[in-house]
Amino acid sequence: MLVRHAKSAWPPEVPDHDRPLGRRGLRDAPTVGRWLRQAGCVPDHVICSTARRARETWRLAEGQLAARPEVRYERAVYQGSAAGLLQMVRRLPSTAMTVLIVGHDPAIQDLAVSLARDEEPDRKPQAASLTRMRKKFPTAAIAVLEHGGPWSELARGVARLGTFITPREMHES
Repeated sequence: MLVRHAKSAWPPEVPDHDRPLGRRGLRDAPTVGRWLRQAGCVPDHVICSTARRARETWRLAEGQLAARPEVRYERAVYQGSAAGLLQMVRRLPSTAMTVLIVGHDPAIQDLAVSLARDEEPDRKPQAASLTRMRKKFPTAAIAVLEHGGPWSELARGVARLGTFITPREMHES
């Protein structure tokens, strides 16, 4: 699962890495956790950016899960690329069954789009979700990708996009 951090604030003279969540982000981050719990998408491993807004997103989402997954905070997620994130995932232990990455644009969107295979025309909901995800991956959006093989074999176009949901859709459901 890939989550873009919730909406951040832009306080003057605060370095980018230290920007906190804004009002909308403080509202949306717990909604991410509730949606994950209700959808049965509770991670057992989390890789989270060290940026304050990503850590706050995870902390507020985790509070809604009724679970305490193993969490790794990685500076490389903050400035990372899709390729770098993929390498992190490929090195996950086989005991990691459900993984969540909390990161940043454009790496989160690029990774989600690259991993998702184009769906068959008869799977219109997934095809529509992939099209939406390619256009925009808003803050606090979630992409749930499914892959049946080992993490080391995760590659471009091998995952099925199960769900792509935005905070607005989470609030409506």
